[in-house]
Amino acid sequence: MNARDAAEGVAETKGLPVGIIHIRSALKRTVTVASVATAVALAATAPASGINSYNAAPAPERTEVGALIATWDNDGNPATPDRVDWVCSGTMVDADTFLTAAHCTTDWPDNVKFYVSLDQDVQSGLDSATAAHPGDPAAVAAAVGVPGQAHSDPGYPGPASDPHDISVIQLPAKQMKARWSFTPATLPTANQLAALGPQTLNSTSFMVAGYGTQEADRGPGGQTHPGGGVRMKAPVTFNALNDAWVRLAMTAPQGNGGACYGDSGGPNFATINGRLTLVATTITGDTPCYATNVSYRLDTPSARSFLTPFVTLP
Repeated sequence: MNARDAAEGVAETKGLPVGIIHIRSALKRTVTVASVATAVALAATAPASGINSYNAAPAPERTEVGALIATWDNDGNPATPDRVDWVCSGTMVDADTFLTAAHCTTDWPDNVKFYVSLDQDVQSGLDSATAAHPGDPAAVAAAVGVPGQAHSDPGYPGPASDPHDISVIQLPAKQMKARWSFTPATLPTANQLAALGPQTLNSTSFMVAGYGTQEADRGPGGQTHPGGGVRMKAPVTFNALNDAWVRLAMTAPQGNGGACYGDSGGPNFATINGRLTLVATTITGDTPCYATNVSYRLDTPSARSFLTPFVTLP
């Protein structure tokens, strides 16, 4: 993750808080940390674990968690796409709505197209499709995912206190049902995290999931982030609650795992009254991905107002 999270950072690039920009798997842009160099080459690497490597596990049972795939122009000829890759994580919240982050779906070339895959191992799927359809990114994306239409919060990018960093991909429900069996995630009720309060949140079980890379490896060339493209999960624990954010500890000695590059838009679940609830989406955190996952709350008036046209809220 980037130098500091969006809720604290004040440095900006192209008008966006640095902490907001970084976590989009780094396939579209290179950030000013050496660690992202390997994330740019994700498509050329062998499939490996995402999320942090410590205290993490594969998540085949999280059928509602998927990867956001994009095709886009990279050679100045917008007539046809020439790049394809997974770029973020996200969650199905009903039969045709995939929830992710606005920084995953904005600031792309005009001919960008988005697809969603609920495969457990998206990277292997992309590798196989690339071999079967050389030089045809659109065919590769269609082989792995279902095409959809992105809708980003028009308030993005907002201030660090509430960047409106939320987006959905509207998908054809019949195509999704034909390809994958999944149970949409349960969203929180209004102000549910605040109503629980810090004492209850401290004892609440949290889990993060996604397709992102692992924590930093430190080598002679600087930090690198291996892995990515496989759906993983890890426990995290409550740290702090802000108006738009829930901060979750990723510290290994406490038994936690955590999120990293490419987990943007992915789910942060809490077990509330015995039910797994999607309470926030991964946005940012610390550069090496060892300390804190800073996630955008879904129980706030702002998030609920954006989601209302797309999904029935509890």
